[in-house]
Amino acid sequence: MSGLPAARRTVLKGAALAGAAGLGAAACSTESKLGHAEDPTPTAPVELGSPDEVPVGGAKLYREQRVVVSCPEKGRYKAFSAQCTHAGCLLDKVEDNEGNCPCHGSRFDMTTGEALRGPATVPLPAVPVRVEDGRLVAGPDA
Repeated sequence: MSGLPAARRTVLKGAALAGAAGLGAAACSTESKLGHAEDPTPTAPVELGSPDEVPVGGAKLYREQRVVVSCPEKGRYKAFSAQCTHAGCLLDKVEDNEGNCPCHGSRFDMTTGEALRGPATVPLPAVPVRVEDGRLVAGPDA
């Protein structure tokens, strides 16, 4: 009988470790589409500033609004969520039209939103954007 409690403890420890490993894997899943973000895109229109702040052929990160805007050609704008699709971290910079996620190193094409380097595999969600009264506005109804 003395061997039975030890075997039970071993089974319980194994189950606990397996559960913890599963949680860890889920936290860093590459299949996540939104990471930990509840709303990765603006839920209401947000004013970003002058369209001239976005360089033609480049992109500008609006961290506070969680949006990145690119300007592929003069007068044309595209916007994406600035939240990484891997774990929901906010992009920290844009260099050479690539957005950088500081948490795990994912990189995104700022002209298409596509994931260029993982662990993110899902593109950044598109955000409607327009010029209104000389200002960029992003979000619903934009």
